[in-house]
Amino acid sequence: MQIKILGPGCARCNQLESLTKEALKGLDLDVNIEKISDVEEILKYPIMGTPALIINKKIKVAGRVPNKEQIKKWISEERDE
Repeated sequence: MQIKILGPGCARCNQLESLTKEALKGLDLDVNIEKISDVEEILKYPIMGTPALIINKKIKVAGRVPNKEQIKKWISEERDE
């Protein structure tokens, strides 16, 4: 599973990274988390705001920080596919 967190390093971006790691605890998954903070790289994605969470090349959220339960749900959906 590939997870990308897009954001310039603001507090909300760090919060999204922390919540994502918490959501993954206890799940027996092989996950690669990549944090992308380079603005030029972020601009390659079709998002209107940061932070953004991308799981397996699918944009799950952009411009806000979801709660941990929502992140767990998205991870489970992607794991089941």
